Amino acid sequence: MLAAIGAVFAIGFIGLSIANPTGWDNPSPKDEAYNLLVEGFQNGHLSLNKEAPAGFKALANPYDPAANARYRYPPYELQNLSYYQGKLYIYFGVTPALILFWPWAAATGAYLYHREAVAIFCSVGFLASLGLLRGLWRRYFPEAGLPLIATLAVALGLLTGAPIVLQRADLAEVPAACGYALTMLALGAVWLALHEEARRPGWLAAASLAMGLAVGARPTLLFGGAILLVPVLGGSERVGRWKLLAAALGPMLLCGLGLALYNQLRFGNPLDFGQLTQLAVDDHRAIPQFSFRYLWFNFCVDFLEPMRWVRSFPYVGTIATPPVPVNHGSVEDAFGVLTNLPALAWAIAAPLAWRGRAGAPGRALRRFALAAALLFAGSAAILSLYYWNASRYEMDFLPALTVLMAVGIMGLERVLAERRGWLLASRLGWGLALAYSFAFVGLDAVGHYAEERAQVGFILEETGRPLAAIPQFAAAMHAGFLSPEVGNFLGNAMLQLHHEPEAIAYYEGALRLDPNFAAAHYNLANLLAHEGRFPEAAAQYRETLRLMPENPDIHENLAAVLTQLGQAPEAEIERQEARRLRSERSRLP
Repeated sequence: MLAAIGAVFAIGFIGLSIANPTGWDNPSPKDEAYNLLVEGFQNGHLSLNKEAPAGFKALANPYDPAANARYRYPPYELQNLSYYQGKLYIYFGVTPALILFWPWAAATGAYLYHREAVAIFCSVGFLASLGLLRGLWRRYFPEAGLPLIATLAVALGLLTGAPIVLQRADLAEVPAACGYALTMLALGAVWLALHEEARRPGWLAAASLAMGLAVGARPTLLFGGAILLVPVLGGSERVGRWKLLAAALGPMLLCGLGLALYNQLRFGNPLDFGQLTQLAVDDHRAIPQFSFRYLWFNFCVDFLEPMRWVRSFPYVGTIATPPVPVNHGSVEDAFGVLTNLPALAWAIAAPLAWRGRAGAPGRALRRFALAAALLFAGSAAILSLYYWNASRYEMDFLPALTVLMAVGIMGLERVLAERRGWLLASRLGWGLALAYSFAFVGLDAVGHYAEERAQVGFILEETGRPLAAIPQFAAAMHAGFLSPEVGNFLGNAMLQLHHEPEAIAYYEGALRLDPNFAAAHYNLANLLAHEGRFPEAAAQYRETLRLMPENPDIHENLAAVLTQLGQAPEAEIERQEARRLRSERSRLP
């Protein structure tokens, strides 16, 4: 059953990456940043195999967001890259290039899109968490029924935020998904270290390597490395404990030294990851990246702020952002995980899982829960000090919190097994919380899908490719993206393709969203007049004139329609007004 659920989610993640429009402007995945980094490695240097544009190099201040804006987006694609001494680098972690992009290119001779890599990492992370669920079930909760375990398995696939992140899976999402995969593998290795004493040093070393690589993907995961100390507590002798400590710290320290050397060779500073030279919407050199004054604001945004529901599909709006601290950046689609994914609150019930368990089994389960809690708290704490919020950042701590939730629910089921009334009440509580959480993830994922499709459409339209923008805008609107400008654009596009009924529907949809959208009124009026629907056309022309009374062409068109309706006097008044306006314009200097 767990294997089947794992397969369904892995196939689903890959399917989402295929449907994702991210990377549309790269005809080959070879042009994507992580593959350009791999090519740089293959050519013997640490920078990307990509030259910065000459115009960009000539800027007086290449880090000024206003000055470099035209170079950050297609066709130059410098957004979120780091620029240092004339070369381009990736600020984001190197680990994905080392463990996936480079081996894939070497083994297949082909390249992965960023979105495909995100799907692979999310699948690995989910499958690792399923392994943990299976271990918990078999060892500690064998009485749990199949429906409960299946429900928790689905929760592990949804509540980590993977379906949301996969709607826009690009450069920034790659290291977040890689961190998800590696931290779940590290937590799995800690589980094995706690339960296989004879092999504890080996499993602990594996956990240490996974955590070291995770930090190489997402440095914000550094404090999650505290989970490596948990199995050390199980050493019964001084020599044994030192051996365990070496296994726990050695591989992670080696990864840290390698990362420090990598930074030194790139930027002349072992602690410089390239963030201050990143090309983004802010000049990072002028903003404190971490500060305690961001703490309460970030805690509210990431844990407490509920989404505001709206009446139109997909019903998910945005959070009400609290007062923003000085120098804090944007809140990029982040949401309070406890209010929008309320099932996660059942993590607080985790201590019930070892209630009444004496001896070694109770200790091992407590230590595993402690490891999961440390992994969650380490990431959540550092992100609470950061100057930016985004839903992809929440993937740093959501997987561990979701595992704790599963432990809490199974512990609650075990404790209340003999108390029928309380058990039913408990199931109603966490069942409704899970149902709400699942619905939120699904609807928010649809909203992100619509937003991403619309953004691609806008870029295509602005870069002179309106025909290519049509399917993107149509998909966005079908998924609930509400924009009168998009509706008007699609109406114009359908008109050019001689699909008049569809054009009318799009114009009318745009006007339902914005009754004062003059361009949609005018375009609809012209189409209705062409269709011979003169009364309706006259009404639309009059609405246009209400908003644009000084346009002589609209008066002229209205006069033509009124003539068709046999209203000659009214038509003559409109023609006179058109002549007057043109005469006034001709006298202007």
